[in-house]
Amino acid sequence: MIGIALRTLRFHKGGFIASFIALSFGAMIVIGCGGLLETGIHNAAPPLRLAAAPIVVTGDQRYVDTQRDLVYPERIHLDATLADRIASVPGVTDTAKDISFPAALAPRTGRAAGAKVTGHGWSSAQLTPYRIADGAPPSGPGQIVLGTHLAKQAGLRTGGQIELLVHGSAKRYEISGLATSARDQSDIFLSDPEADQISGRPGTVDSIGVFTTPEADIRQVAEGVRKAVAGQEQPIAVMTGDERGRAENPDVLAEGGDLIPLAAAFGGLSLMVTVFVVAGTLGLSIQQRQREMALLRAIGTTPGQLRRLILGETMFLAVIATALACHPGARFGRWLLGAFADAGVVPDAIEYRAGSVPVIIGVGTALLTAVGAAFIAANGAARTRPTEALSEASLQRRWFSGVRLIAGLLCLGGGAALAVATARMDGPDAASVATPAALVWTVGFGLLGPVLSRAITAGLRRPVRLVFGLAGHLATRNAEVRTARLAAAVMPVMLATGLATGLIYMQTTQSDGAQKAFDEGLRADLVVTSDAGGLPLGMVDAIRNQPGVAAASAAISSTGYLEPTEVAPLASTGGGEEGSDASQPAELSMQGVTPEGLNRTTAFRAATGSLDALHGQTVALPTRYAGGRSIGDTIAMRLGDGSRVALKLVATIGGRGGYETTLVPASLLVGHTDAGLVTQVMVSADVGTDRVRLASTLSALAEQHPGLRVTRREVLTAGQADQDDTQTWMAFLVVGVVVCYATIALINTQVLATTERRREFMLQRLIGATRRQVIQMMTLEAVLVSSAGVILGGLVAALTLVPLSVSVLGSAIPGGSGWILLTVVAAALGLTLATTLLSARAVMRGRPGNVAGLPE
Repeated sequence: MIGIALRTLRFHKGGFIASFIALSFGAMIVIGCGGLLETGIHNAAPPLRLAAAPIVVTGDQRYVDTQRDLVYPERIHLDATLADRIASVPGVTDTAKDISFPAALAPRTGRAAGAKVTGHGWSSAQLTPYRIADGAPPSGPGQIVLGTHLAKQAGLRTGGQIELLVHGSAKRYEISGLATSARDQSDIFLSDPEADQISGRPGTVDSIGVFTTPEADIRQVAEGVRKAVAGQEQPIAVMTGDERGRAENPDVLAEGGDLIPLAAAFGGLSLMVTVFVVAGTLGLSIQQRQREMALLRAIGTTPGQLRRLILGETMFLAVIATALACHPGARFGRWLLGAFADAGVVPDAIEYRAGSVPVIIGVGTALLTAVGAAFIAANGAARTRPTEALSEASLQRRWFSGVRLIAGLLCLGGGAALAVATARMDGPDAASVATPAALVWTVGFGLLGPVLSRAITAGLRRPVRLVFGLAGHLATRNAEVRTARLAAAVMPVMLATGLATGLIYMQTTQSDGAQKAFDEGLRADLVVTSDAGGLPLGMVDAIRNQPGVAAASAAISSTGYLEPTEVAPLASTGGGEEGSDASQPAELSMQGVTPEGLNRTTAFRAATGSLDALHGQTVALPTRYAGGRSIGDTIAMRLGDGSRVALKLVATIGGRGGYETTLVPASLLVGHTDAGLVTQVMVSADVGTDRVRLASTLSALAEQHPGLRVTRREVLTAGQADQDDTQTWMAFLVVGVVVCYATIALINTQVLATTERRREFMLQRLIGATRRQVIQMMTLEAVLVSSAGVILGGLVAALTLVPLSVSVLGSAIPGGSGWILLTVVAAALGLTLATTLLSARAVMRGRPGNVAGLPE
């Protein structure tokens, strides 16, 4: 039977091609997503600037007292004297201290004006290594070395002058030399004492590079270094290999970890779609051959032989299709990682690392799905009695099963449970439950597809027949007697429309929720920032004293953590918050403020206590995190750089679930951020003051503080929207890949379902039907298919989006334009009509008498 199976493949080119495309593309997408997931697990970021040092010592950015993967957002700095202790470890030949600080070239600096650069002390140049290509290293104050790439870009050379915006001020330097390296990025170097002073943290370093003797065992030396630095107040990490890249880019730990849930969600979605598409396409391809199977049973073929025939064909096809998907799958995974990095979703330092596991999973999924679909179809054919074979092939008596009904109802129950959980979640966390809910609803409707499709077409039967007459009667009659074929055609339409509508509106709803929370919290008319990395805290008072200013308040954003002993049960029912578990820290959005003018520049209001008391070691907690505590209690917290603080509770503040902010004095928080400066000053104008004139007045302060910028609140709102656009772009990328695959399945299925009806069309032509009448019938059938698919897809989207919208927006209507829905519906209808009609026209090219009497 295996030989027969291989020889029969060439007589079923349509089904062969459709199944091949579904299997190959499905395996490719799953392999790519699996590679992305494995890359996130490895989280490998090979060092660039620190590559020359085999061992790097830096602050441990992980919150180690928790089972969760929390990462401090601010860099943990080390005591510079640790370098001397490390140098005494056996096998260590030298150490190099690295100090990094952000800076920008002043607007008057040639062609590279305003370019962002990173400054270091010259001794850290050996960590890359950099070497002097022209001139000499910086030997004292006022001297600077530029990378050759930056110097060429700015049109600068040795002996020239440069003005640098750094740590809230502008400084002029003489270019003492130009340095080059293999990476040759936009780095600048000052003398070590000046870099130490200008960084704002004298006596501390970001990292320490450790050089060893050529014969030293790196692991043994690293263990010796760990023992030498043990017992320090700051958590310390000793890194080797690819881990060293995390020292120069701490975002790899924080944002690189986001790649795992992102890839898992994307991979799970792709896996589900692949199973649906492959099973549906193969099932339809085998269903088309019911007459052939019936004839085989009638001439004495045993059930076992029939199973082997179908399984042999399927395995031969699946092995070739999945084998050809292996190489493109890995390339697809690399492309996805690059796309996410370009969008700023993950650091571009992360390197794609994937082995054989994603290939095994992708190939295995496609093969198992193909064999499963073939086995189910083969069993159906094998159970047919020879005497009933021909009639069964014609009438499709068996179109549903009790097992499928029970499985579908269970999925609908699971979807309902997830919908309730989604509605009870905090806004930012709701999508984490809504996404699997969409998958469960889709599976449930897919399993119940024949029943639901039949019910929908039955409801449309009367109006279609009344309006379109004979063509409508034929179209609805075909839908009634070919339920299995109808369901196979409807499911890809449902899959494409349901996922496209649900996932796109899911992202637009979350973007609208974040934007609404941001707009509600902002009351300032103007915002003052600086290209020099920030403003000194004293600038808040200077701005407040300017004519026309009614109020001014600092705004420093960071993240804080309630220590586990301080975590109280939440007052709300938000099921996704960490604070509900007293054994785990609660991660809080934190903002450093000056209380003077806070009520005029923001929407923060005290529910209890007073925000005017935010001075010194104090805190204002969101109401639900303050449950069980009284004003005046001491709260144990950690700031963004891991520092432990004991703060006095002076107020509680309300806020929308998931968007709450903890307030602390700016004077407390400013020293625990990377910038060490005030990043924004919110300004409200006096009544009757012209905002343009006030902006001009504040801009005049740039003479004393170069780099100072004044923008309207609309610019700040637009900046928030840009951040949301990045996330939206990423979501659209994910949706685009999945929906494109579902669209391929839609086209495949419609072509396959139409071309197998050649005998039917020709018989209709022989009994007097015109080509136009057949096309009219097929047009109405395509409308029925697309209508049923759109209705089911709309139900999937609605059951997913309504709970999400209730959680995020407090309304059952999701955020986003109505044009999205119209576009999706129009695309589904257009694709279904186009593929159906083009296939029907191709089928009817020959003369009816040429094929009507031939066996299929």
